[in-house]
Amino acid sequence: MTARQQKFPPSAAAGPTTGIGPAAGPGQVTVTGRGSCSQAPDRLTVNIGIETRQSSVPDAFSAAAAAVTAILARLHELSIPGTDISSNALNIRAETNWQERSGNVVTGYLVSSSLAVQLDFGSEVQGVIAAAVEAGGNDVRLNGLESSVADPSRAAAQARDAAWADAKAKAGQFAALAGRSLGAVHAVTEGELAAVGPAPTPMMTRAVSVAALPLAAGESSVGAAVTVTWELY
Repeated sequence: MTARQQKFPPSAAAGPTTGIGPAAGPGQVTVTGRGSCSQAPDRLTVNIGIETRQSSVPDAFSAAAAAVTAILARLHELSIPGTDISSNALNIRAETNWQERSGNVVTGYLVSSSLAVQLDFGSEVQGVIAAAVEAGGNDVRLNGLESSVADPSRAAAQARDAAWADAKAKAGQFAALAGRSLGAVHAVTEGELAAVGPAPTPMMTRAVSVAALPLAAGESSVGAAVTVTWELY
């Protein structure tokens, strides 16, 4: 968590105390406020995997390349920008089977690859996923969905407002308990909390149907935290 601190000029009577100072003199109170704001996600990342098994590495690699090429071509036909598609995995491994007296015997080779496709969360998402599944055929694996908010700035501002109100309410309560009143703000430290979205939907399964599956957007929550020091009078 990155923190930014802004110092305000202390009053002439303020000392270097923290917490609530003694009743006989000036003091300070430091509290942390937290707030959050929820909004519906508008972006969805689909992780599309490809797995091919053949008796030789070149054959498995060629089959995987053909499947990935078909998926990319279909996504291009659907006007998905190339900047929203990225390859994030490529693996080749031998598959073995233990046999008595022979030990591990190679039975074939597996080539796997993965594409991350970013989509606008709307009515077309289901159709795009179904089209990719159809293009890749039985070699397709769907490895999960992850929703997000493209521009969380408005929600983040509301979360900061809520965090400030929370901090001020806490400080006011502590001041009242101590028989004091809040004075000027002495210091502010902001800490942004990570955005929390709906849990990624696991979909590690063989794709066996090209029918569009309904998807629920849910909500993403943007959090904020602020630590504020007030002088007490």
